[in-house]
Amino acid sequence: MKTAQFVKAGQMQVVEADKPTIQAPDDVIIKVIRACVCGSDLWAYRGFDSKAANSGNSGHEAIGLVEAVGSEITTVKPGDFVIAPFTHGCGHCAACLAGFDGVCQDHDDNFSSGTQAEYIRFQHGQWALVKVPGQPSDYSEGMLKSLLTLADVMATGYHAARVAEVKPGDTVIVLGDGAVGQCAIIAAKMRGAKRIISTSRHPDRAALAKKFGATENIAERGEEGIQKLLAATNGGADAVLECVGNRSSVEEAMHVGRPGSIVGRVGLPHDYRPDPAESFYRNVITAGGPASVTTYDKDLLLKAVLDGKINPGLVFTKTFKLAEIDAAYQAMAERKAIKSYVVVE
Repeated sequence: MKTAQFVKAGQMQVVEADKPTIQAPDDVIIKVIRACVCGSDLWAYRGFDSKAANSGNSGHEAIGLVEAVGSEITTVKPGDFVIAPFTHGCGHCAACLAGFDGVCQDHDDNFSSGTQAEYIRFQHGQWALVKVPGQPSDYSEGMLKSLLTLADVMATGYHAARVAEVKPGDTVIVLGDGAVGQCAIIAAKMRGAKRIISTSRHPDRAALAKKFGATENIAERGEEGIQKLLAATNGGADAVLECVGNRSSVEEAMHVGRPGSIVGRVGLPHDYRPDPAESFYRNVITAGGPASVTTYDKDLLLKAVLDGKINPGLVFTKTFKLAEIDAAYQAMAERKAIKSYVVVE
């Protein structure tokens, strides 16, 4: 089969590899039809993270058709159309039962990788996979894009809003204009926020944020941005959704919420560890972590997509074939695409 491979910083390629096989009773082999590139995939591509040369791709989002199942799998069968979340919860541990399957306590190998390929081995598939009615041919390309967001970014954006306890009437600030930030805007609107302030410096991304539900946009950064956000919210937002993870964004998040606000963090800092005093002396609550993908998809997000209530697939602004995987990464690295969509079949 064909699979993407990380060659070195700034270079991906497609190589031939053995098709995966069932190795454990709860394995599922999936024929991938659509995959994509995530902002986290760029960490090694941009040279921020060390990664071995000529190693597997870090892709972790896919939709596809079940090819084969292990002996313990009863929830899906060959031919089923599924969303393959980047998390692999069990559905019955304390974390999963509390709605935090992104940190399942029963599985050490809880995250996907290698999904930029023709086939993948999905581990712990009994509960984690999300079955989609019908077949891929039943859906438009636009709908397939929205279904693909349910493997990660739409659920991650929703996680930011959920842990920040966004509720009807709230004023919410969303930091980040990438796919996760855009989906966090969708999520804030779903949860009833009255004002949603986006923070994009790019007109196309600000326009998409408005389409998703942002009521206004404040583009300034640093101290100027903090002061403008505080002025616009009369002293700070009820909830702040931090969807970037770099130092400046995390620091800004700690200063633009009112006392008693909650910062929902789904961005992971690579070069910075926040000072607890920043939140302590302002009574700002912080929460967040890996998204509860399967929980959110099964509880509300899949239905919202199928019913046409949300259209998160608009975050895919450029489409590539698997053979063009390096161009797909490059488009995002150069900010020419919000998120790159990869057609595998």
